[in-house]
Amino acid sequence: MNRFHGTGVALVTPFNADGSVDYDGLKKLINYQIDGKVEYLVSLGTTGESATLNKDEKKKIWAYTAEINNGRLPLVAGIGGNYTAEVVEAIREFDKNGYDAILSASPYYNKPTQEGIYQHYKAISEATDLSVFLYNVPGRTASNVSAETTCRLATDFKNIIGTKEASGNFDQFNQIMRDKPADFMLISGDDPVTLPMIALGAVGLISVSGNALPLETSEMVRACLRGDFKAAQPLHQQLIEFTRLMFVEGNPAGVKAALKHFGVCGDAVRLPLVAASAGLTQDIVSQINKIRK
Repeated sequence: MNRFHGTGVALVTPFNADGSVDYDGLKKLINYQIDGKVEYLVSLGTTGESATLNKDEKKKIWAYTAEINNGRLPLVAGIGGNYTAEVVEAIREFDKNGYDAILSASPYYNKPTQEGIYQHYKAISEATDLSVFLYNVPGRTASNVSAETTCRLATDFKNIIGTKEASGNFDQFNQIMRDKPADFMLISGDDPVTLPMIALGAVGLISVSGNALPLETSEMVRACLRGDFKAAQPLHQQLIEFTRLMFVEGNPAGVKAALKHFGVCGDAVRLPLVAASAGLTQDIVSQINKIRK
């Protein structure tokens, strides 16, 4: 199986109560994922609150993550932004030791044209010899990477090897699967729609919920990839309410509340995010108890 087939987890960044990075919590989190049998890790995606970390913090987190992982799982670094030159500079300065790929979200807020999106990713592709994953998340970026642009990039640049699709648009998924190069990977960027996306031909998931429930999430994805949807359906259904709760008060507040319950790390987030409310935390713990009864 391709090393990026299966479940990747977009790691949260644990913080101490004073807002500093909790490296002990990060170590526990990485080992928790590996024990949970996920296939790969994503460091400093949007779930990692990368927008609230400065350059020095990012460098230290990437280096520490690679050190603790120690080659046990493939590693992907989240490096994106809405100023192409700055993203390219960050990629060129990135210490790729221990890393296998870059995940880069489409530019946010600017609302570039499809040609602008193409040129943005062209510059990223040409700035690195690492593999590159596109990340289409219109709900956060306010623009969509069309199926045509996705497949154009996949065809034109050999190191652009896949896309994390979080558009929720199944017509778009169908078009990508029909028109993409054979080895280009469609990956679910939304936990709840992973099962039907794999039925269409997606090769897995980059997960938020997997931070807290790596074993349950990765087992469901592996069952789907085997084509055993009869086994996958109950695994999928037991995660539906838990995953919904993860986003009720914003990501990653919900999943950090779950991780605190498991003793992996605390629930602190950086402003403008705030920690999950007591009521939401109670609901999350109740769902955990149902899943792991």
